[in-house]
Amino acid sequence: MQRAAHTALYDWSQTVSPMIRQCLKSRAGPLQLSSRAYSVVPPPRDSEEKEMLDRILRVDHAGEYGANRIYAGQMAVLGRTRTGPLIQHMWDQEKKHLEKFNEILAENRVRPTALLPLWNVAGFLLGASTAMLGKEGAMACTVAVEESISEHYNSQIRALMEKDPERYTELLQVIKEFRDDEMEHHDTGLEHEAESLPGYWLLKNAIQLGCKAAIYVSQRV
Repeated sequence: MQRAAHTALYDWSQTVSPMIRQCLKSRAGPLQLSSRAYSVVPPPRDSEEKEMLDRILRVDHAGEYGANRIYAGQMAVLGRTRTGPLIQHMWDQEKKHLEKFNEILAENRVRPTALLPLWNVAGFLLGASTAMLGKEGAMACTVAVEESISEHYNSQIRALMEKDPERYTELLQVIKEFRDDEMEHHDTGLEHEAESLPGYWLLKNAIQLGCKAAIYVSQRV
């Protein structure tokens, strides 16, 4: 009787187990088919779209890289002052932005701008030199740079929305989130007396002119 029970149990397992496996397999199929093949950027439909997306990713990566170097320069001068924690907070957010764009560039096999070594040095020098003017100088630099980056992000958002907002949903979410962080940094600079720096408007316009030139060449080189 015990032997018969074992035999029956064995026969049941041999019959049911394949059914369970087949059921799990059939369930897994649709999930795999519905999963996205990309995380943020859709596969380009043609060479024109690829060129557009490559330019967007390349210049955004360059902007976040430059911003990181600016905050690094500011921290080198003001890191041990009362302004240090504020600058560090903004820098930490920029680090997350850069990390995300590093990831997106790698996923989509987009080369960064060839000018990164230049932005490495120029960004640090800009941050350090304006920080030498004191807290107000650092904040004035922050206002100028973050305003330029926010405006550039806004232009990208408008362009993508006009083309196909549903197709670029994930990319738009990333750009909008980072744009909001940059606007927060801009407002923080104003709240911390950026405009009280002597020659504020002259410095701001000079920095923003440099930012526009950097954006132009980073898209293309």
